[in-house]
This record gives sequence, C-alpha cells and structure tokens, in this order.
Amino acid sequence: MDRPRIICHMMASLDGKSVGDFLLDEQYSEYMNQYLKLGVSFGSKVRIWGRATFSKMVNFDEFNTATEEITPKIPRTDYVVDKNAEKYLVAIDSSGKLNWDKSHFAEDSENPIKEHIIEVLTEKVSDAYLASLQKAGVSYIFGGKETLDLTLIVKKLKKLFSFDTLVLEGGGTINGSFLNEGLVDEVSLLIVPVVDGTAKSKTIFETEYVLKTNSTASFALNQVEKTKDDGLWLKYSLKRD
Repeated sequence: MDRPRIICHMMASLDGKSVGDFLLDEQYSEYMNQYLKLGVSFGSKVRIWGRATFSKMVNFDEFNTATEEITPKIPRTDYVVDKNAEKYLVAIDSSGKLNWDKSHFAEDSENPIKEHIIEVLTEKVSDAYLASLQKAGVSYIFGGKETLDLTLIVKKLKKLFSFDTLVLEGGGTINGSFLNEGLVDEVSLLIVPVVDGTAKSKTIFETEYVLKTNSTASFALNQVEKTKDDGLWLKYSLKRD
C-alpha cells in the first residue's frame, strides 16, 4: 500500500459524542488515562489532530500575520526538519493558524517523549506563517492549493517520513473527512458509560451530506474488552469489497 494504515482512535459517550462536558468531569478522568494508554498500544510513532482539537485541548493562540508585508516570498515546497524523531504529531491546519514557538509538543508534562510537529497546509497560507514555522523548527507539508487532498497528504507522510501506521485522533469533521475519502482502515473506540445528551456536541464522524462521496462504510468487530469503571473498548476493521 502506498499510504500508511490508518487507525481512528476515539473516546465517546454512550450516545456517540466525542466532545462534551463529561470530558471535564473529574469522575471520568480515568477514562482519558485509559484512552492515552490504548493509543500507545498500536505501536505507531505518529498521531493526527485537527486544528479545532488543538484549540480545545491546548488553548492555542492564533498566528498573527501582521508582519506578512516584510516577509520574503517562500516557495510552497515541503519542509522536513526531522526524519528521525521518536514521536510525531501531525496538525491539519489548512489556513496556517496554530501559533508554534517550538518544534515539538508534549501533551503530558510528566511524559519525557516529545512529539515533533508536522503542519499540514494549503498553499494559500501566508509567507509570514511559513517563516514562523521555519524559525520554530516545525516541519510542514502542502496538501493542495486551496483545499486539502487527504489522500495526497497521507501518501506524502509515508514517502517523506516512512510512516507505516497513523493514529487519527481528530474531531468529528476531520475524522469524517478521512472516512469520506476511504482512508480509515480501523476504528478503536473507548466508550465512557455516560450520556452527553447535548444536541450540538459533535459525534465521532461528521460529514456534510453535500461533500459525501462514498457509500456508507461498514466495519467488522474484531475485539471487545471491558475496561475499568464499566467502560468498553471496541476495535473494528473496515470491510473491504
């Protein structure tokens, strides 16, 4: 296969919500620890997040393009800083809004392993933003001129960084986009025994009807495991024709 195997690894409530107040409730904090440990069990060295996930989880500031006028023109070519990092975190950030001041990310301050950042951009990003990424030592690749081509992106990630397995931990929109392009091979789902009940909370996969190009994806159940505090870990693989 000319692209990596892609596992969508998510945590959700009983009603399928991947975000909601239950994530902030102390009584369910153990599930986040379980979720992180399960993610490590896949043996992948790279995770994928969308920009919205960074904003919710880490409270990132948006990049200020005020210096764009004095920034020299930068070619829209892929920029690879580190091919030998122990771990990577891919940020789907088409317009270039995440403001990085260092080349790595550490979600857990107690975890000594730092993830090298790879920004995924369109060619419409500003020169000032590209200059800021180079200054911070962040790698970046281009996935299209105006819109992102996810198939192109994952093929580039395999070619440039030799990734065999990617763990997709995006929000519903990013996950839905990967699914819509036929790029989800497996689903790993940790179910928290709580009902969110909020109509506006996003589900695991969100795809606008007008953008949907593939028929409904069918998955086969491979494993069911009861976790601590009455949670369930479900593993599925895509049914291929």
